[in-house]
Amino acid sequence: MGDPVKRIERRSRRAIFQAYLDHARREKPDKTIITDGDGRKLKTKDVTRGSLALGGALARHTTKNEHVGVLLPTGAGAVITLFALLSRGRVPAMLNFTAGSKNLLAACEAAQVTKIVTAKKFVELAGLENLMDELSGAVELLYLEDIREEISPRDKALALLGPLFPSFLAANPNPEEPGVILFTSGTEGAPKGVVLSHRNIMANIEQISEHVELLPTDIFFNPLPTFHCYGLTAGALWPILNGYPVVLHPSPLQTKIIPKRIFETGSTVLFATDTFLSQYMRASPDGGMSSLRIAVCGAERVRDETRQAAEKRFGFEVLEGYGVTEGSPVLAANQPGDIRSGTVGKLLPAIETRLEPVEGLEGAGRLFVRGPNVMKGYLSADNPGVVTPLEDGWHDTGDIVSINAEGYMSIRGRLKRFAKIGGEMVSLAVVENCASAVWPDNLHAAAIMPDPRKGEQVVLVTDRKDAPRGLLLSWAQSHGVPEIAVPRKIVTVDEIPVLGTGKIDYLKVKSIAEDAILAAEAEKAQEPPAEELSKRDLKKREAADKAEKKRVEKEAKAAEKAAAKAPKGADGDAATAPSPANDETGERKDAAE
Repeated sequence: MGDPVKRIERRSRRAIFQAYLDHARREKPDKTIITDGDGRKLKTKDVTRGSLALGGALARHTTKNEHVGVLLPTGAGAVITLFALLSRGRVPAMLNFTAGSKNLLAACEAAQVTKIVTAKKFVELAGLENLMDELSGAVELLYLEDIREEISPRDKALALLGPLFPSFLAANPNPEEPGVILFTSGTEGAPKGVVLSHRNIMANIEQISEHVELLPTDIFFNPLPTFHCYGLTAGALWPILNGYPVVLHPSPLQTKIIPKRIFETGSTVLFATDTFLSQYMRASPDGGMSSLRIAVCGAERVRDETRQAAEKRFGFEVLEGYGVTEGSPVLAANQPGDIRSGTVGKLLPAIETRLEPVEGLEGAGRLFVRGPNVMKGYLSADNPGVVTPLEDGWHDTGDIVSINAEGYMSIRGRLKRFAKIGGEMVSLAVVENCASAVWPDNLHAAAIMPDPRKGEQVVLVTDRKDAPRGLLLSWAQSHGVPEIAVPRKIVTVDEIPVLGTGKIDYLKVKSIAEDAILAAEAEKAQEPPAEELSKRDLKKREAADKAEKKRVEKEAKAAEKAAAKAPKGADGDAATAPSPANDETGERKDAAE
């Protein structure tokens, strides 16, 4: 088998587009490698020629090493545009079209992006006309429809000859030079640019390939956005550069359409988040997604209920992965046939780790990582265009993790997602996991709010219409979860806010929690003192309190019965609280910023 670390080091020293051309020369030119969202099939020769021809036209609007924005949905257009820019030595900066004009302009400033490639059809279908108007005052918009009209006979000749003489007719940058720029989500200040070199991306592709075994017959299905590193590296570049057909879908939100496309295309490997996968399975008839062999989920914890439904209804495994944009992004993942519930599997080859102790937390530490896949550095609006490198190559993930003796890693949560209540540390991931165990068909998010007595308190926001605290408290008590981890207040909403990447928008969740606390305080302030209440009012309050107490006691008894029937753990004890593993996997750093 050889040494996988040496193999990764050797194979990662290639530029991204050169690696594609190397594969294309070995592949059959008529093999279908991309099936687009509209069902259009692109062969190897179509992608190669399209990339080189478009690259020639884009080169006349840009300069070598220029950072060029790409604002497109997941599809053949995004992949070919990426390859086109790389073929002429430009650096694609993948922009999040769901981030709003303020964050997009800040991202462009940080990365010194003055031109953005997009498509008129996409702008029209997505209703982004106002966004384009706001961007056009600061950057030049290059529409693919117009650029294609500019493709010259020389560009077409390059498209034909380029694969034959790649070293002469296509850019071949140093693998250590910037290859792609992605951006943090900007939820805590302006978004930062994450500069990934060609080597970073190629190393992560090789690391994933060493870690997860594929079958020659595998067909990938990727609905995740390519402005998200998970959707770009794992969902698009990994299959394409390894010769596997990939079915691309423009939006993960089309929950009724995606199961049908999986069935129609016979896809065997799906990229998703736990939330999206659950929605796809609910929208699919039994057996409708049975072509799948594995689903690889990131960006949030994978629930046991999701795994059980996948296995029982469709017969496929759900692998949980963990990563950060700064890691290109994948750092760890379960492997087929080796899924340890509560863990994200083992680290990928060639990744070093360092755990720093955190006061108040035992058996876990703050994770630092280093390896060939870890970024060159950050770009910020404070110092536009200047890459701030990492100290000695170590990246601080900000995540609290534990790694057992066998090398399996569990994610306790982000350090910023721990509340300090009465001197004790409480993970918001544990709070959310407990709520998911009690109400598995709903989405839940926890936020930290100040508390005048205990310093901080936890507020749970849920789309469950009837979510009594008493039921959650009873479940926690019967499963060994400390009462301090049960939120004092539960807020119900119609819908939990979600980012375009599929992750929960915790900034909006916190705003919802703040509004609920303020409303409760205002209501309390308007309530007359007890001595001013009439006897009739007091009797009504007492009756309401008694009714609530009875209801909670009834729910507690029901929860105790359910706990008694709960599946037993491997040691014969009742299953414990779900592990707070991986509440924000995929691009954990993005979700925090």
